[in-house]
Amino acid sequence: MLSLVSPEVEQYARDNTTPLPELLQELSKETYAKTALPQMQSGPLAGQFLKTMARVINAAHILEVGTFTGFSALMMAMGMAEDGRITTLEYDADNAAIARSFFDRSPFKDRIEIMVGAAADSLKTLTGPYDLAFIDADKTNYIHYFDTILPMMRSGGLIMIDNVLWSGRVLHAEAEQDESTRAIAAFNAHLRGLAELDKVMVTLRDGITLVVAP
Repeated sequence: MLSLVSPEVEQYARDNTTPLPELLQELSKETYAKTALPQMQSGPLAGQFLKTMARVINAAHILEVGTFTGFSALMMAMGMAEDGRITTLEYDADNAAIARSFFDRSPFKDRIEIMVGAAADSLKTLTGPYDLAFIDADKTNYIHYFDTILPMMRSGGLIMIDNVLWSGRVLHAEAEQDESTRAIAAFNAHLRGLAELDKVMVTLRDGITLVVAP
């Protein structure tokens, strides 16, 4: 994944952001040691952003599509309401096992549920309403995930979608052979066409779009 800013600016931003707690630092190291694509993990800046958004809206019910090793779920858990709960969906059982091991060592052991399997199938069993949702999974299903989740949100709830800039490759998606690049560009166009939704694309890390549920 290419950075949208220089390494120096990235580090400066990290230096001026709340540092990660020890458990999250350990999780980050284990993700790099045990997974093939550790860069999929939300970094310190994006993680703190997720935590802050959860805190700002006092999210009590959170839905995540794409657990990976649990970094983003734990960050949101640290910002959610005192009685908050997270349901997080993960396709890969090995990733889910790493996540569960760290959830079990956190204060949120009994408040984070992992559903293992295809997210499209898991979503069929959920109803909401959710205060906050975070989509960070297979890019080819972004439109489906978003359209499925939007009716599950409470009015004024927040949906966050990760990787919407895809290292800038979305600027020339029509010339790209990569399926994920084209899928993200198609999702961005789909969302752009929903003029009734209040939304903003933030140039943080690999791009995060925030959408307010009507």
